[in-house]
Amino acid sequence: MNTPLSRRMLLASACATALLAPLGASAQSYPSKAITLIVPWPAGGSTDRHMRLLAELAGKQLGQNIIIENKPGGGGTLGPGTMAMTAKPDGYTIAQFPLGMLRIPHMQKMQWDPLKDFTYIVGVSGYTFGFTVRADSPYKTFKDYIEAARKEPGKIDYGSTGAGSSPHLLMEELALNAKVQLNHVPFKGNADLQQALLGGHVMAQSDATGWDKFVDGGQMRLLVTFGEKRTKRWPNVPTAKELGYGVVSQSPYGLVGPKGMDPAVVKTLHDAFKKAMDDPKHLEVLEQLNQDLWYRSGEDYAKWAAETYAKDKVLIERLGLAAK
Repeated sequence: MNTPLSRRMLLASACATALLAPLGASAQSYPSKAITLIVPWPAGGSTDRHMRLLAELAGKQLGQNIIIENKPGGGGTLGPGTMAMTAKPDGYTIAQFPLGMLRIPHMQKMQWDPLKDFTYIVGVSGYTFGFTVRADSPYKTFKDYIEAARKEPGKIDYGSTGAGSSPHLLMEELALNAKVQLNHVPFKGNADLQQALLGGHVMAQSDATGWDKFVDGGQMRLLVTFGEKRTKRWPNVPTAKELGYGVVSQSPYGLVGPKGMDPAVVKTLHDAFKKAMDDPKHLEVLEQLNQDLWYRSGEDYAKWAAETYAKDKVLIERLGLAAK
């Protein structure tokens, strides 16, 4: 029997369903269009190469294209920082998050907070850093380079991917330990840094493995690497640690979005990128870049970021680079 009361109950139920539908629909239908992945380095560099392949593989999992937008500058902070301040937290704009995002705020005032203004999605990998010179450089070993700096304080230079970047800070820490003064020359990314070294505009470079093809091709000489142990690809090249300089750096990175993202959307992104990370094509590129997987769930990644942010504050103060 269709009483006025039952009709009212049916109407109320229908209204409630209509009101709730849009709330769940956004997560259920996500993604319904292309996603933008901001890479805070120039096109053509090692991170750009890595992120393009990972985006292609994750896009297949999501059924939507993931478009790379290169936004270099600020030692890798311009891209993610701009996203945090301007992008909607709808899952359609995400960014690669380099370690410098947790360091540079200690060195200068930023408009964003690395812990509060981002949603951590997934930890991905970590760089293998090395120090290279041109093949015709007078520096045959890393000791040669350091001894030259000892003889001419402040005149022996090297390039990196920006002030406050991991390749910069590890060299500053090494110089402090070795009691030498080096001249740092910052670049926007390793694509332009490689060309500057090859063109003779800087004497050396501290960088991730964007130099691999030049070392293997004979245009550059790899003097030292900065991992815990020697690399499989260049087993004859010593680490800074074994040479006695007391510096190890792996610089993990991952993917983030703006703060306030729907947890269901974060999970969708996390799951797609996790499957992409395990794809043999992705593992092959990591091997070419001499990088390892560094998988962290969004929750674990956020926890690691908070711990690293606190730890690196101490390092930056020790190096005398903290904001006044």
